[in-house]
Amino acid sequence: MTNKEKKIDDIITFMDELFPSAHCELNYSKDYELVIAVMLSAQTTDKAVNKVTERLFKDFPSLKALKEASEEDIYKDIKHLGLAHNKAKNVKEIATRLVKDYNEVVPSSKEELMKLPGVGRKTANVVRAELFSLPEFAVDTHVERVSKRLKLAFLNDTPYQVEMKLKKLFPQERYIKSHHQFIHFGRYFCKAINPSCSSCKLKAYCRYKKEKE
Repeated sequence: MTNKEKKIDDIITFMDELFPSAHCELNYSKDYELVIAVMLSAQTTDKAVNKVTERLFKDFPSLKALKEASEEDIYKDIKHLGLAHNKAKNVKEIATRLVKDYNEVVPSSKEELMKLPGVGRKTANVVRAELFSLPEFAVDTHVERVSKRLKLAFLNDTPYQVEMKLKKLFPQERYIKSHHQFIHFGRYFCKAINPSCSSCKLKAYCRYKKEKE
């Protein structure tokens, strides 16, 4: 086993130990609800998104209802999120596109998903992995931070470059699980502020720990 292989094995082992059943923490009951929830999660927390989508999806229980709603009414339900005005516009437009162009079916193609307003590469990857079990390693702020701290990527790498490196380092069958574990690790353990360094078994690989010493 090479040093690089041992490092990946150690990361997988520790994350399996900490978060054996890591999963998507956004609440949704319909495919399109996940698309909207992930779009809404930009620059905010899943917890905050779940609070507003509970109300949003109750007030507008179908794609057609969202399509017919005014941006102002949608905004009222999501106003506590950052960028709420722009996100309200995206919600209405996503619903409109899915009704008009996709017969209310969420497409599985990355290219088609990224045509939807507010849906970038990360959101498309999350949807493909969560709804269609396609091997994607979506990179959000948590995944990016953890990857750079563990020196799996350079500090100046873009999210796309981080994604490409993670896909080379981890087995394809681990992409979805490792994506969720990296998010949980970054959200609850290797936090942006005050990470749990003292109980971390990956300290030997960590850029952040070395900088703090």
